[in-house]
Amino acid sequence: MKEGWFEEKIEKISSIGGYQKPELIQDSAKLDSNENHVISKQFQNDIISSAKKVSDIREYPLGGVERLIDAISKFVKMPSSMIGIGNGSDQILDLILSNIASKQTTILTSKPTFGFFEERCKLYGISLISIPFSNEMKLDVNDFVKQSKKADILYLDSPNNPTGFQFSKNELQKLVKSFNGLVIIDEAYGEFSDYSLARMVKSTKNLIVVQTVSKSFGLAGLRLGYFIANKKFTDVFMSIVQYPYPVSTITIESGIQAMEKSNLMNDAVETIKIERKRIVETLQKYDAFEVFDSKANFVLFDAHGSYKRVYSALAEQGISIRKLGKIGDHEGCLRVTVGTKEMNSKFLLAIRDLLG
Repeated sequence: MKEGWFEEKIEKISSIGGYQKPELIQDSAKLDSNENHVISKQFQNDIISSAKKVSDIREYPLGGVERLIDAISKFVKMPSSMIGIGNGSDQILDLILSNIASKQTTILTSKPTFGFFEERCKLYGISLISIPFSNEMKLDVNDFVKQSKKADILYLDSPNNPTGFQFSKNELQKLVKSFNGLVIIDEAYGEFSDYSLARMVKSTKNLIVVQTVSKSFGLAGLRLGYFIANKKFTDVFMSIVQYPYPVSTITIESGIQAMEKSNLMNDAVETIKIERKRIVETLQKYDAFEVFDSKANFVLFDAHGSYKRVYSALAEQGISIRKLGKIGDHEGCLRVTVGTKEMNSKFLLAIRDLLG
């Protein structure tokens, strides 16, 4: 190998840029990362406390993964043999890309899609065919069908991040059935949407549905994701591709506790859906904004040429939202997480004061 190869490799990787995390603004109403602040902190404290009581972190978590998978199995009502876990859904996606795909692979997806997924494709030199959203922030399923023969993998986040768009169930089912390669449906925001394709896995061997506890359960810091797929893939992933101990003992026990308290998650999700409607309807009253429908726990809107001013004015008042800028022909996109009633009211009042 030639001299200086390592430096050249690092230089090449550094040019990719990497996934951009939101800016940390101290003591702000945090509405920039699609976290679930509606579910009570007591819920978090209870499951962590219970997890600590039954954990001995001096030991490797032998058998823990299997117990967690059994708990997830009961929650999603799917066989445990079809469920795998990871250190967040990010890690699951990363392992699929790094072990299943290659530089000869082409992936069909939307533009935009989950930023982390795009950046990992760049890192691994994987080609993307990206279908752009319309001016109404919608996708045409026929565009995907036309391009499907050119691709080896279909990746769709359903609902999409950052737009909140979700195909109708019939449209997405038809697209999945028509695609001959691997299909990855990322349902990180699935609980806030109209449907899940998880049950379709039973009859579709080339389908992987990825889910997480980060959003719906409000456990983003726990780093626990899972997927549902055919038994053969799941066996290979968990026994060979995945790390021997993919999540910590505390994560395992907390995840089990969370699954047993899923009714509290369901209540929080319903509140978020109601609040999402309030945010959309209130923002739509302002001529300054173009507001897009959402099936996730956030709302995307175009503030046009004033988006930087809106973002900065909110930050000055201790409200942090996500500044996205250009998406398609929309130059001034902002994304706000649906928070608690109080957080949402603070945001909407600040918007009212700003626009007069």
